[in-house]
Amino acid sequence: MSSALQRTSVASWIGDAVAAGARLGPACAVIGFSRRTLQRWGVDDEGLDGRSFRHEAPLHKLSDLERAELLSVANSAEFGHLPPSQIVPRLADQDRYIASESTFYRVLRAANQLAHRRAERVSQKRARPRALAATEPNQIYSWDITYLPTRVRGLYFYLYLFVDVFSRKIVAWQVYAEESGEHAGRIVQDLCWRECIAPGQVTLHSDNGGPMKGATMLATLQTLGVMASLSRPSVSNDNPYSESLFKTLKYRPAYPLAPFDDLAAARSWVTTLVHWYNHEHRHSAIRFVTPAQRHAGLDVALLAKRSDLYEAARAKNPLRWKRQTRNWRRVTVVHLNPENADKTENSKSDNQIVERTAVKPQMRQVA
Repeated sequence: MSSALQRTSVASWIGDAVAAGARLGPACAVIGFSRRTLQRWGVDDEGLDGRSFRHEAPLHKLSDLERAELLSVANSAEFGHLPPSQIVPRLADQDRYIASESTFYRVLRAANQLAHRRAERVSQKRARPRALAATEPNQIYSWDITYLPTRVRGLYFYLYLFVDVFSRKIVAWQVYAEESGEHAGRIVQDLCWRECIAPGQVTLHSDNGGPMKGATMLATLQTLGVMASLSRPSVSNDNPYSESLFKTLKYRPAYPLAPFDDLAAARSWVTTLVHWYNHEHRHSAIRFVTPAQRHAGLDVALLAKRSDLYEAARAKNPLRWKRQTRNWRRVTVVHLNPENADKTENSKSDNQIVERTAVKPQMRQVA
């Protein structure tokens, strides 16, 4: 709040500037005032702005005894674990009124007690997973578990899916009647053997589900030399490749409408599905080649052939091409949870095409 002396000085400065040829609006803006403020000062004979200078406490302020009683009740064994929104109604049921709900909040905040009041552990702030990048197959795997319905309501089969982040190929899968770290460990052991994975070569990313961070699974990864990467709890965006894969598989027209009778039926269906996805499905994020082609490196020649075809078509009839031909350049770097998406976007060049993680709607899956 400005005093009368300060207002007189500011008005004098602005008056001198206007007399020297400056416009009133810009002159006021230079010192952070508006013309309306200066006009209000001119009609205020007392040089005040109408705001109260009262420093005495309000008449209805809680006394020290009332404040102490409020804190005593809020910290009692009966109410110590409850927020004010729960305390005030309970006091009303006991024919007691101490203060309003907002006053409870204000007094507790002033006493630095407006924090976690429950007996359980305070929720922990989780750091974002380490940013990872893959430049070839068998560098980053992502895996998760999803439900497959059975004939018995409330019972499910569990589909374990491991996908290569760079090529999008499903590199391992299995269907079990239960979820456990032991099953996942056996799949990882078989995967490392088939793909000839060396210690320290692969990072395996997953969410924070029980089988993913269980002692059995982590011990298996340590034995195999596979580095573990975990997403934040309840944050599906940290594991986008598995989420996207589940949506692709479950929203196919061939997805069965009826539940599976037994494990054999579920495994038979998944076998057909995985073959379609790896060898027939043209994935949009890898320039519409199949995951199997990209995993084997066949997409290099295929994309070059497509590019030559389009350049030849443009040379044959250039009037049909107002801009460049379709981009068939190979995606050479795939990022998982990049730290700065904008920096990733700006790092694109002709020799290095970077793909940003695209998150599709979340499917119902095992946490």
